[in-house]
Amino acid sequence: MKITRSGGRSVPGPEDWFTGTVWIDGVRDPDGPGSAGCGHVRFAPGARTAWHRHPRGQTLYVTDGIGRVARRGGPVEEIRPGDVVHIDPDEEHWHGASPDRFMAHVALQQADDHGEVVTWLEHVTDADYRGS
Repeated sequence: MKITRSGGRSVPGPEDWFTGTVWIDGVRDPDGPGSAGCGHVRFAPGARTAWHRHPRGQTLYVTDGIGRVARRGGPVEEIRPGDVVHIDPDEEHWHGASPDRFMAHVALQQADDHGEVVTWLEHVTDADYRGS
């Protein structure tokens, strides 16, 4: 058993990865191939990730607010507290808050054989965010 005591800081989401105001609380960094990474991510209204993909997929657990999620070529879906979103390995997608509500989720992803958990792509356009 390993207990990691709280005491970390909330850090702003990097502009290369996000549009809008986003704060991240790291829960667990992967410490090797096959290990899990986890973070609690808070999005201000209208904020969202860039397009990205995870080599071993991702699971999101919505903890607060109302958000949006979409996969490349698919519709924009609304997500709410208690919703669980599973994203398949290497599926290009984005997620974030709705235009007028905050949204927070816990994001879980597993490192691949090289210790990587995510590949960041281009920013989501306003048209993609609206679903138009």
